[in-house]
Amino acid sequence: MSGRAVVVLSLAAFASASALRAVDPLLPLLAEAFGTTAGGASAVITAFAVAYGALQVVNSPLSDRIGKYRMVFWVTAISAVGNLACAFAPSLPLLVAARFATGATVGAIVPLAIAWIGDVVPYERRQPVLARFLIGNMLGFALGTTASGWLGEFFGWQAIFFALSALYLLTAALLWFELQTNPATRQAAKAAESIAQAFVRMVGLTRIPWVRVVLVVVFAEGMLLNGALAFAAYHAHRNLGLGIAASGALIAAFAAGGLVYAALAGRLVPRLGERGLVLAGGLFLGAGYAGLALAPGAGYAVPCLMVLGAGLYMLHNTLQVHATQMAPESRGAAVALFAFCLFSGQSAGVWLASHVVDAAGTRPLFAFAALGLPLLALEFRRRLAARRPSGGASR
Repeated sequence: MSGRAVVVLSLAAFASASALRAVDPLLPLLAEAFGTTAGGASAVITAFAVAYGALQVVNSPLSDRIGKYRMVFWVTAISAVGNLACAFAPSLPLLVAARFATGATVGAIVPLAIAWIGDVVPYERRQPVLARFLIGNMLGFALGTTASGWLGEFFGWQAIFFALSALYLLTAALLWFELQTNPATRQAAKAAESIAQAFVRMVGLTRIPWVRVVLVVVFAEGMLLNGALAFAAYHAHRNLGLGIAASGALIAAFAAGGLVYAALAGRLVPRLGERGLVLAGGLFLGAGYAGLALAPGAGYAVPCLMVLGAGLYMLHNTLQVHATQMAPESRGAAVALFAFCLFSGQSAGVWLASHVVDAAGTRPLFAFAALGLPLLALEFRRRLAARRPSGGASR
């Protein structure tokens, strides 16, 4: 396997994460532009997350027909057009529709990349490789929100979507080059499977008890963590006195914490084991959200967001590894189902969070996440302890 192929996939993940978080710092601008509240404007985030998760049932059978790496190329190229549609949307309903359509294509990138890595990287080496792959995802979180806030403040909310379109075009060109030069990216097509058959196969996977555990945990993680995170930049603007550009840049601290974990993953994974990573991740997430709820200023919020980023990737990276291994004979379907649950949880979390924010502000939202995430991690750790390890460290 070419390391360069993973690097290009990481760039695709960068583009995906940039699009995912692009709207977060723009909520005040969208609310003003379209005459609504921050909660109302967050429909743009919810629509993206709904499509991102729901279309996984389509992405899996299509990738079996044309190959996972090739599928990543096609959805990346199409996403360039989707972001142009967002930039030209003249109303909030049309922007919501364009973001829904873009989420449908962007949603395939990270799950299919993870499934491809699961196909070509042995289990014992997979977690560090996934951690390196996710560097692109973390940088996308950081630079996407930073660029979005800065471009939004000085050039209007549409500017980030023009930038994303250019990024997707560049990434698609690099993916195409890998397809032409790297045999590992050109998987043989499998037997054709209809969308209905793929759905039945995914539903069938839920009969496996461990699959149900992983899916329920990742749904709850998406709801608790991402529902609150969507309003972190808004909190910085509304409650900590930052401008649109600065509030977007502040979220870079979240990705910085994730990058610290990625840099140390090779040493932390064997030392802590899966259960240790899950416990540490849950405690970090609880401390990060509690600190963010209580932070009196932006300077105090920075370390809280860094702790959140590190905690997320301790917990979520472990979940991703189990997603690649929970049904090895149907890895594409399993990872697609995992992504569906993650982003269904996120869309539900953002929808619920929008009502909390409009009614009571952001601090109660962060306090609830600070309580719920450590409890979730403790339960998942207990489930890991009760399960016979299938490989890798799990102490």
